[in-house]
Amino acid sequence: MTQVARPPGSESGGLAARVSLGRRFVPVSSEFLMIASTALLLTLFGLVMVLSATSATAIGNGESPWSAALRQGIFAVLGVPLMFLVSRLPIAFLKRMAWPALFGAVALQLLVFTPLGVEDGGNRNWIKIAGFTLQPSEFLKLALALWIAYVLLRKHAMLGTWHQVFIPVVPVGALAIGTVLAGHDLGTAMVLVLVLLGCLFFAGVKLRLFIIPVILGVVAVLALALTSGDRMRRILAPCNDMSRYFDDCYQSIHGVWGMASGGIFGLGLGNSQEKYGWLPAAGNDFIFAIVGEELGLIGCIVVLALFTFFTIGAFHVIRKTNDPFIRVAAGGITVWIVGQAVLNIGVVIGIFPVMGVPLPFMSQGGTALLAVLLACGVLLAFARTIPAVEPGTATQRPAAPRGSSAGRGRVTK
Repeated sequence: MTQVARPPGSESGGLAARVSLGRRFVPVSSEFLMIASTALLLTLFGLVMVLSATSATAIGNGESPWSAALRQGIFAVLGVPLMFLVSRLPIAFLKRMAWPALFGAVALQLLVFTPLGVEDGGNRNWIKIAGFTLQPSEFLKLALALWIAYVLLRKHAMLGTWHQVFIPVVPVGALAIGTVLAGHDLGTAMVLVLVLLGCLFFAGVKLRLFIIPVILGVVAVLALALTSGDRMRRILAPCNDMSRYFDDCYQSIHGVWGMASGGIFGLGLGNSQEKYGWLPAAGNDFIFAIVGEELGLIGCIVVLALFTFFTIGAFHVIRKTNDPFIRVAAGGITVWIVGQAVLNIGVVIGIFPVMGVPLPFMSQGGTALLAVLLACGVLLAFARTIPAVEPGTATQRPAAPRGSSAGRGRVTK
């Protein structure tokens, strides 16, 4: 049958144009939108709160009130494009980068024990390069999640026996965490333990095998606490009264006072009283207290809601994927970010002792912000593998791979 040529702009030409546009603007999944939007909103919210929490002390020190927020903004401007760049990386590339990322992160962490290392508050967990202070252990969290996911992927069919689960995950993970503990940073080490346990859980390790690393982790934390008189004093300090106000409970009490004075609607953005030298680390670990003081209960609920939506999007990726690597790595990253947020907020409201864990996206600290945005980029790369619901359809269909013939218009002769 002979085909009759049609002029441009005819029905077939319009169909080809629509097909071309459809392939050019491929819709992303709802999980991608939830993770990306909440990450951007929390980052923007954090920049505003860092400016508010640090401006008073900056002026008191003779600096510009914008100095801390500008430094944080530099890492945000760098991290957000990197997040979307990482989201375009193929999953196969992320798998290949698992071992180099772990080696690189551990090597970077070991620099804290060189002359580049900086000690603060008894913890040696920072390095100073070209005037910028970096915390290498933040990148170790992401590297450890990717490495464990890759190793467990290769052993996916052998996770029923304890030695296949433990070796090399537990020894190598313990060595990586040991580099952080050597700098006396128990809070970050606890988050790394959460990452390891989260990866094992989402790998589907049998409960009887999963309990053993949990017990080992608890024993290690207890041993580190019991062998340090300073840690035990802070953990056991009763902060429900004023008896320890001038020593171990000073920061916790002022954090609770800041939250309480905000009420429902808060004192107003910029009107915090605790940030005027009363609350230590107001822009860092206790920034949630400034949120409660200035924006009240409503501001705290907004932050909790954003973390909730982030968690829902991440868990949808974990639930919908068929790739064990994606499930384990996404599980470890989600446990890291959400677990660290729970620990930080628990410290501020007095549930946990002070442990120096920042609030993801929001606390002052460029390295922490950059690392968590890179981790979100990995989650977004995983979310791109989830089929998107096309407009006007009730089913899900994945986007056609580049170079394939799927979705192209064909002419029947």
